[in-house]
Amino acid sequence: MSDHEITKMEEGDLKAPKQQKDLGFFSSPEVVHTIQKVIAEVIGTYFLIFAGCCVVVLNKVGESKGTITFPGIAVTWGLSVMILVYSLGHISGAHFNPAVTISFAVYRQFPLKQVPMYIVAQLLGAILASGTLCLLFDLDEKSFFGTIPAGSNVQSLVFEMLASFLLMFVISAVSTDNRAIGELAGIAVGMTIIIDVFVAGPISGASMNPARSIGPALVMHVYSGLWVYIVGPFVGTFLGSSAYNLIRFTDKPLNELSGSSSFLNSLSR
Repeated sequence: MSDHEITKMEEGDLKAPKQQKDLGFFSSPEVVHTIQKVIAEVIGTYFLIFAGCCVVVLNKVGESKGTITFPGIAVTWGLSVMILVYSLGHISGAHFNPAVTISFAVYRQFPLKQVPMYIVAQLLGAILASGTLCLLFDLDEKSFFGTIPAGSNVQSLVFEMLASFLLMFVISAVSTDNRAIGELAGIAVGMTIIIDVFVAGPISGASMNPARSIGPALVMHVYSGLWVYIVGPFVGTFLGSSAYNLIRFTDKPLNELSGSSSFLNSLSR
């Protein structure tokens, strides 16, 4: 091999790293990681809304009418959240809720620049899940699987705020504080959902999630009291997050407290 050929090979080796840098937008690890998180939010929100709303539909129509019962609906929502937290929490933080995402961003526990992508992903997942249910079942307004105030809008608004407050208070505790027993995060959040559905479900439907209410409303064109399920969760989660951030500090040195950490601490990265 001639000296000229060897020189050309060496020049080619030197240029190789530059070629790797010019692979394009998707070569950035940060971009790839963000895309993975957004996809996880779409998938997680889809299956959460599909499972939770499916049991509502089954309890209203067909031969299964009345067999699921209200306790069954509450447990389904809670177990679905628990399963998805353990499945996707380490990837996207398992928000599945625009109100939760914004509350984390307000307290700088989630990157502000990713908020719009998360909200779009969550709404997309909810709309796709609602559309799937409409394709699988012959539904009308009587079998609407969204959320409608059972009483006055103000009463439902208060219930949504209280339920969302408790949910975000628990989420803040188990996902942002390394003194909490993080390995039980999914169980804690899932059980909170069950309690909230039992308490607020008969009055407001216990949405606690704008995407959960907006998805069915858009697909079935039922918008009665929809503003309640947008304002209530956003106000409630903000107050819940604020309340926990007020009490999370302690005079006791952190090294004397439990150092166990949850995979959901990825929320704060």
